[in-house]
Amino acid sequence: MSTSDDLPAPGRRRDRAATRAALLVAARHRFAARGFDGVSVRDVAADAGVDPALIFRYFGSKQALFEEAATVEAEPVDGPAADLPLQLLRGVLDDAGRSGADHPLLALLRSSGREQARLQLQRQMCEGFLADFAALVEGPDAQLRAELLGALVLGISVARSVVGTPALVGADPAAIEEVFAEMARVALGGSDGRT
Repeated sequence: MSTSDDLPAPGRRRDRAATRAALLVAARHRFAARGFDGVSVRDVAADAGVDPALIFRYFGSKQALFEEAATVEAEPVDGPAADLPLQLLRGVLDDAGRSGADHPLLALLRSSGREQARLQLQRQMCEGFLADFAALVEGPDAQLRAELLGALVLGISVARSVVGTPALVGADPAAIEEVFAEMARVALGGSDGRT
């Protein structure tokens, strides 16, 4: 079966990169909303407006698409390194106003009943931002403090986007960030939490 992406119209070139990007956007949205088991390749392809066969052509499998869509991309920190936890929280809250609805962490959390998704979540947390958080800690118990801070980010994400707790859902992201920044300062051993 072919699509307009497979066979470009006369005078129009196929845009592999744009199609692949559209599939990733659709996959992030679907997996974050329903988890791995609640999404079919047909769902993702329909959202991207392409033939489902292109998922297998560009990614190889639904699992490979999920792994790429659910990868938390490390972004350069704007400002001091101590702002890293706040920047991760902003990604989960999503400044675009979607309340973090498409964040890769949600896809992993909603799919954590699957061993591969749980291991991917653990790997991304432990080798990724928790290690970065631990490097920021001033004082003892760096790993414990980093993991508590990571748990806070995940907890906010789950409470706001999955559970739907009323105060977090109704809160302005700036208000959440303000309280979180105080808690992060304590966790990192800053002026309010130095031991």
